Amino acid sequence: MHLTPDSIVLWQWRFIHINATIVYTWIVMLLLTLVSWIVTRHMQYGDGPRSRWQNALEVVVEMMRGQIRGILSEGGDTYLPFVGTLFLFIGIANLFDIVPGWHAPTASLSTTAALAICVGVAVPVFGIQSQGFAGYFRHYVRPTFILAPFHLLSETTRNLALAVRLFGNIMSGSMIVGILLAIAPFFFPILMQVLGLVTGLIQAYIFAILAMVYIAAAVQSREEQEGA
Repeated sequence: MHLTPDSIVLWQWRFIHINATIVYTWIVMLLLTLVSWIVTRHMQYGDGPRSRWQNALEVVVEMMRGQIRGILSEGGDTYLPFVGTLFLFIGIANLFDIVPGWHAPTASLSTTAALAICVGVAVPVFGIQSQGFAGYFRHYVRPTFILAPFHLLSETTRNLALAVRLFGNIMSGSMIVGILLAIAPFFFPILMQVLGLVTGLIQAYIFAILAMVYIAAAVQSREEQEGA
């Protein structure tokens, strides 16, 4: 039993190797791109007839938009592409765990760390976009510049926790299913597989919501300071 897809090397030449994490990550990316292109290539606007795929896509987008607006009432659509992509990527990667031979790339710390880095970059980018360079970085030196290193440390550790939380939950779920397959190969693994699918979607939701909370805190800091 492999604890992480990083340990599954599918191709190697000298010091270059391609593991399951890379392959399955690209599969999810290509699948999302292909499905998005197929669904949107004949998209209908207004009150015209819509295909089932477009209706399903609109339901998913509206659900994500509603969650974002619940956190940030104004300008939420600005962050929908980024946060929605995080949710869809993590959710699909975890849902495919039901496919025999599939190894969720989110069970790799390198994948979850990359996602957390994306969040870590997006937060100041959106913050600067909303408040300007000086306006965003001003909160690092308030109430005193001595606290600037602690603010930076806080943001670094929360991104680290974001990566480790997702990695730990997905990897532990795969380990439990593998253990139960060895002990009781018929009944329990089916229940755990269903539970794992639900857990995978929940973890995708939590990751996306936390990313949106961090972004909202960055773009709203000016209003909070003025209100104080």
